[in-house]
Amino acid sequence: MPRISRLLSLAFGAVLFSHVALGATDAAPPSNSNMDASLFYQLLVGEMSARSGDDGTAYSVLLDAARKTQDPRLYERAVEVALHARNGEAALEAAQAWARVHPSSTKANIYQFQILLGLNRVDKTPEPLQRELAALDVNARKELIAQLPRYMARVSDKTQAAEALERGLASELANADTGATAWTTLGVMRWQADNLRGAFDAVQRARALDPQAQEPMLLALELMGPKVPEAEPLVQEYLQRTPKADVRMGYARRLLDAQHYGEAYQQLLRVTEEKPELLEGWLVRGSLELQDNKLDAAETSLQRYLALQGALAQSTDSMGRGTVQALLLLSQVAENRGQLDQATAYLDRIDSTEEPLRIQRRRAALLARQGKLEAARALLREVPETQAGDALAKINAEAQLLRDNQKFPQAYQLLKESMARFPDDMDLVYDVAMMAERLNKLEEMEALLKQVIAARPQNASAYNALGYALADRKLRLDEARQYLQKALELTPQDPYIIDSMGWLEFRMGNSTEALRLLQNAYQARPDAEIAAHLGEVLWTLGQREQAQAIWKEGLALSPHNDTLNQTIQRLRKQP
Repeated sequence: MPRISRLLSLAFGAVLFSHVALGATDAAPPSNSNMDASLFYQLLVGEMSARSGDDGTAYSVLLDAARKTQDPRLYERAVEVALHARNGEAALEAAQAWARVHPSSTKANIYQFQILLGLNRVDKTPEPLQRELAALDVNARKELIAQLPRYMARVSDKTQAAEALERGLASELANADTGATAWTTLGVMRWQADNLRGAFDAVQRARALDPQAQEPMLLALELMGPKVPEAEPLVQEYLQRTPKADVRMGYARRLLDAQHYGEAYQQLLRVTEEKPELLEGWLVRGSLELQDNKLDAAETSLQRYLALQGALAQSTDSMGRGTVQALLLLSQVAENRGQLDQATAYLDRIDSTEEPLRIQRRRAALLARQGKLEAARALLREVPETQAGDALAKINAEAQLLRDNQKFPQAYQLLKESMARFPDDMDLVYDVAMMAERLNKLEEMEALLKQVIAARPQNASAYNALGYALADRKLRLDEARQYLQKALELTPQDPYIIDSMGWLEFRMGNSTEALRLLQNAYQARPDAEIAAHLGEVLWTLGQREQAQAIWKEGLALSPHNDTLNQTIQRLRKQP
């Protein structure tokens, strides 16, 4: 049935009802509207014009009717017709006329606010926003204020948007009930405008109004970094009180992003203790425990996640992504224990058609553990390609399988051939460089890494790889230092780059500085390769018991790490 406006439908319905009611002796008296024949005809013309595509006539007729009757439904219909015609100016005219007649109308003010944003007239938005806020109760005001950054997401000039928003929220910023929300919203807009200091000032003002509010702390998490060093202590101070679990979980995520895995794990221990029903906490905790080879702890955390997830998902038929992830991690736990049947059983429990490559990668790893490497490679190649990046993802998965099984020449050949298919993919070029380095093809490695650096000057990994390769072979050490300093400049907290710099200092004979850097790197990220380097420096300094203790920890993390095992064997042969 063709669309007919609500008012016209009501008009037709009223006529029909009047005819039916004539034959009903016990019906209630009809409730007559103010619609006369002239208005009825005007609405009919307006709607018929809209249906025939003549939006201009429809708009003029309906807006005229709205002005005559001051009916908010007619104003809204005029706005709808103008928006359908993509005539923002006309829509704004109707919304403004509506707001003048009905200044407390929520719809009129919101329409006007949104249309002004759509026309990029941000400087005109404070007035309708203030009218709308004045018409709402406290809870509704807070809800609207919190949603404002979404409304303003498409505004091109974020600085102008923040300034207009500050004017629009002027009466709320000092309000004890809504001030914390208002300052947080203003802080978000300043953050989006790259005004980080202004955003942090907003966080502090919000916190002064409501020290327990979590919204300003969530913004403080986004501000954490070298440009706003005060943000992290503020978050830490909040976490020492009785914080919301979302803030602690958010802090753990930021620590993970910064590769501060040990600190992140401590936060996850706290968050799962304080809010044991928080699903994400158990999943990420289990993932970190597996990464650190704490297999019993990882299994406990992941099983706890599945138990909680199962209680929540009883009414759904589909398996969520988190459940798939937990089962994949549990499969890896079982594989690390050598329980290949149990590892396969976890995979068999997965009932999901999403991300088939992730699932097949685990099956391929199990096949390879059973000596069926070619079957494992074939399994990966058979995964269907449904998206643009699937072909390259399959190549990367197969190459990783070969690397994990010490088939370095085959991995190099696969990646090299694939680079001809995807010459512009710098991640692939980087991977070929790493395999060339593994096979001691140093000139090729250097050329490829410089290609990556030329295409991506901010790629810290390429600088680090080039600097480390030179340092490890005691080649052009001054040049290696330049590469590693650049990598540290780009990502100063990366423990692997700190490890590389520590190893360079050791190669240059600066054992004391090497020890300091490597201890910092190992504390930030316990890793088998860092343990190899730290242990060798300790061994050389005569601290052999400490060296062996570090190596023991490294072997617990990764028993088959080549660098660590070769280092231990080489040094233990020395007198």
